[in-house]
Amino acid sequence: MNLHNLYGLKNMKKILFSLFILLFNASFSQKIQDFTVASPNGKIKISIVIDSKITWSVAHEKDLILAPSAVSLTLDQNEVLGKNATLLNSKREKVNQTFESPFYKKSSVKNQYNLLILNFKNDFSIEYRAFDDGVAYRFITKKKKDITVKAEEVSLNFDQDYNTLMPYVRDLRNPKDPYISSFEAQYENKKISEFSKDTLAFLPFLIDFKNHKKAVFLEANLEDYPGLFVTNSKSKSGFEARFSKYPLQETNGGFNNINRLITERADYLVKTKGSRTFPWRAIVISENDAELANNDMVQKLSEPTKIKDISWIKPGKVAWDWWNDWNIYNIDFKAGINTQTYKYYIDFASKNKVEYVVLDEGWSLEDDIMKHNPNVDLEALITYGKERNVGIILWSSWMALTKNTAGIFKNYADLGIKGFKVDFLDRDDAKMVNSVYDIAEKAADYKLLLDFHGMYKPTGIQRTFPNILNFEGVKGLENNKWTPNDDVPLYDCSIPFIRMMAGPMDYTPGAMRNATKSEFKPSHSNPVSQGTRSHQLALYTIFEAPLQMMADSPTIYMKEQESTDFIAKIPTVFDETVALDGEVGKFVSIARKKANIWYLGAITNWDSRGITIDFSFLEKGKKFQAEIFSDGFNADKAAQDYKREIITVDSTSKLTYRLASGGGLAMIIK
Repeated sequence: MNLHNLYGLKNMKKILFSLFILLFNASFSQKIQDFTVASPNGKIKISIVIDSKITWSVAHEKDLILAPSAVSLTLDQNEVLGKNATLLNSKREKVNQTFESPFYKKSSVKNQYNLLILNFKNDFSIEYRAFDDGVAYRFITKKKKDITVKAEEVSLNFDQDYNTLMPYVRDLRNPKDPYISSFEAQYENKKISEFSKDTLAFLPFLIDFKNHKKAVFLEANLEDYPGLFVTNSKSKSGFEARFSKYPLQETNGGFNNINRLITERADYLVKTKGSRTFPWRAIVISENDAELANNDMVQKLSEPTKIKDISWIKPGKVAWDWWNDWNIYNIDFKAGINTQTYKYYIDFASKNKVEYVVLDEGWSLEDDIMKHNPNVDLEALITYGKERNVGIILWSSWMALTKNTAGIFKNYADLGIKGFKVDFLDRDDAKMVNSVYDIAEKAADYKLLLDFHGMYKPTGIQRTFPNILNFEGVKGLENNKWTPNDDVPLYDCSIPFIRMMAGPMDYTPGAMRNATKSEFKPSHSNPVSQGTRSHQLALYTIFEAPLQMMADSPTIYMKEQESTDFIAKIPTVFDETVALDGEVGKFVSIARKKANIWYLGAITNWDSRGITIDFSFLEKGKKFQAEIFSDGFNADKAAQDYKREIITVDSTSKLTYRLASGGGLAMIIK
């Protein structure tokens, strides 16, 4: 080989080596990429790393809220969106808007955030939003053909072993399938590492960080997809998501054989459209607990209403029969599920300006609601109620209603029924979620209101279909009839900061028979509440429920007319909300405004405490008259003891009240 050829060969090797280095660096730089998006106020920052996996982490100032956590979607053909992903481009946007929000705790919602969308090869994107009060992300696919979602990876990792308030699944009706659940559970205060083994928990749940900061984990815009549960991660430093697989075979079972139990599930979550958005995974972050009691994250992340005309939707209170066991007396007929009893309820509702009466289970056959109980003359009751400006709402199991949803709705809408209380859904797989949307749309077609009882937590459909006025998914007052070991005042002082962030709650307050901690006993026909009378009155302002039940007997309410008059004056939707003070599990105080009148509620757990109300939320320079129900001097022994007074206050007023054990404070200020 001559020197010229040797030199050329060496030079070629240098060129090839240089090209290799350039290609290696290019591929490396393409493989690992970092992005950040900060909240408008700069306090919250999302950090995204694109490597062999896509991870995100969240910081609030100097505190790490979420350690790097992987996200992905697994589709059919083993396609994993998020594994070795190739980024095509990114898009940023600043959004600052306000939208109207009817039938809510405020008339309008401010929606300000910074947005980052990462677009990847294989027709998918991930959208991130950073708000001043939290963060959220969601997957977006743009496939031309339908897809099958086999799994979703949602990992939640933390840098320390923080305390949690976690609602575990404890429903034993079908222990082989933990995804069958009533979604009712008290919160267990445990460290992340102490998460109960082989157990699932549902959302929302809370993490308690240092520096008084807390975070609540939520999902929003759940449509055509199963709900998210969490279980402990293998490293015990966080949680992993679990989802119920799509049902293939079902059978009747459960309570009175009116549940649908799953006997066979598919190996996938859902078969769905290839071009769609997926549910939001959201974290709300607070620097003080009161902020959590007035949060709009789910509302902000949900689809706007699909109902063009909402003028027929009328929120209000409901006289309810089931909790008080139809226990009316001092009458000349046999009380029970019959026409005379319901006329009594209608008379009570009319006299006290209560908008609705619900006919709970028993008015029809449980498995066929087109067949009536012969003791209930439904058409006569509808007419009787209409003459007295009281609407009728009917209870139905989900199973019975879905045998012919449109036909049932048309039949009863034509008769003059105002809505349905749908019970025993007890699942949130994709099939059930789709059914909820179908029921909501058909109900809207026939101008019917909905109250979903026996239901998973709300995820924003209440904004999309505002004819849905309430959801259960909460361990409400009805449980007082059979769960004596529940710490109800503790729970009452926890859910405004956790469960209520997801949406309204069919908690069903209003007990006029009240008990101290030592005196409380369950009762079926004469049920009582844990805590004081003023505690119950305060719940009508604190607990969000556009369709709010009055759980006790009309006979008892008429004996306690002073309390009944007060409840009747409290609206169920508001124009403005101010969270005054609170500490998760200990106490909370909230003020809400409707027109020119303020309504205030405060409650405590079993610890008696002093609470100071700062009236600076009132308009300056004006005097206001406050009607106040506070715990009586002897409420620690006689929980029904209260004091009613009328005083004058203004924006400079600061008043201190003593809340009894399990006590409360309620005001109407005008």
